[in-house]
Amino acid sequence: MQTEKAINALKSGELVILPTETVYGLFADATQEQAVKKLYAVKGRPTEKALNMNVSSFDTILKYSKNQPTYLEKLVSEFLPGPLTIILEASENVPEWIHIGKTTVGFRMPAISMTQNIINEVGVLVGPSANLTGELSPRFFSDLSQEILKNATVAIKDDSVYGLDTTIIDLTGENPKILRQGAITREELLFAIPELSKII
Repeated sequence: MQTEKAINALKSGELVILPTETVYGLFADATQEQAVKKLYAVKGRPTEKALNMNVSSFDTILKYSKNQPTYLEKLVSEFLPGPLTIILEASENVPEWIHIGKTTVGFRMPAISMTQNIINEVGVLVGPSANLTGELSPRFFSDLSQEILKNATVAIKDDSVYGLDTTIIDLTGENPKILRQGAITREELLFAIPELSKII
């Protein structure tokens, strides 16, 4: 079964292509430095550009972050799993090769259940879009480049990918800040979480 193959590959330090509700991602075990370095190399991603952590639970977010706002659990329960990336202060548990010297880290919880199950089985994954740096993010399986495909041990196709970017919200400053407007709108965030009224 492809799911089991993906789990075994990730645990072995290999790269895997998985669908998310936004675009296809190239995933690696976040706790394995060599796997993460391989991902950077395959994508041609600048090494100073940090990676988000893909998690499967609120407790995992708490483990890898600190100084969380009081409304964080409400925000997570309302919008995750889903197309929202949350930036928080990184705890000492975040590997250096993930935060690369930064004091913050982003958290992502993809909404496709199969991908969530794989994350849950492996632990914490990194999963930027499955494209070479500078190319368009792959909305369809057919958009995946041969270069990316040949470097992934497993590639799972799913037709429910719909191609909108995640909304990125930074909760580390004095006021919350939307860094990128994506699938979830500012208005939706404000309606659900009134504590975000000072959002920038």
